[in-house]
Amino acid sequence: MSTIFSKIINEEIPCYKVAENDEFLAFLDIRPNTIGHTLCIPKVEVDDILDLEEDRYKNLMLFSRKVAKSIKNVIQCKKVAISVIGLEVPHVHVHLIPINEMKDANFSEKVNISKSDFIKVANLISNSFHSI
Repeated sequence: MSTIFSKIINEEIPCYKVAENDEFLAFLDIRPNTIGHTLCIPKVEVDDILDLEEDRYKNLMLFSRKVAKSIKNVIQCKKVAISVIGLEVPHVHVHLIPINEMKDANFSEKVNISKSDFIKVANLISNSFHSI
């Protein structure tokens, strides 16, 4: 059965895309910890990051790094936290969370963002990604 992320990859479900290449997709988390919270996923459906082929794992980390730098370029934050948990969706995903304090990485606290703000932030990160 396809995960929600596979449905996003196949464009069955919309997303606020910030970056994409042949192997990976990055889009804003719709239930973000902070503004700019982004998910990076492989286009192949694999549940556990440790089950990714070694090259795909390395490439996911390099892709995520570029997306994180793009976020840092346009979202005011001290750092971009990187987290791989993977319990809520059985499809590898890297969380990139702009943080200023430890509480920003707390997954039980979410922020509300309007659709227009999602679009604005997605465009800012995407433009930054393409300029790196």
